[in-house]
Amino acid sequence: MPKTVLLYQLSEVQKARLTRVCLLMKIRRIIVEPNQYGKSIGQLLGKETILPSLEEYARATKGQETIDQPMLVMQGFDNANLDVFLKGLRNSAVPPIALKAIVTPANISWTSLQLYRELQKEHLAFQKQSEKKHPS
Repeated sequence: MPKTVLLYQLSEVQKARLTRVCLLMKIRRIIVEPNQYGKSIGQLLGKETILPSLEEYARATKGQETIDQPMLVMQGFDNANLDVFLKGLRNSAVPPIALKAIVTPANISWTSLQLYRELQKEHLAFQKQSEKKHPS
């Protein structure tokens, strides 16, 4: 399984710097456009038989929701590759991308919007936990 990164809503600076890291590491990049948010993560990765639920597909294609933060979805990375990739992003001064996910059997059939909502919840919970540990 080749290493692949799905890219959502990246700034031009993020895209350019991330592209350099991907080229050095031979990582395939796929820019996901809003009109593709109704497809499953699996479909975006070329696995056409992995379909989202009808409810999520309908919700995503109504166009009432969008992804308005940068997000990365990674496939085919082992722990070592992931560490090198994330270190490469830091060393290349890629502006921070808070929402990141690894493709799993649980999320491969999700739409991009479904994954985005889940990552937002997790990020918010992480921020609250961090604030409790380190109050201002």
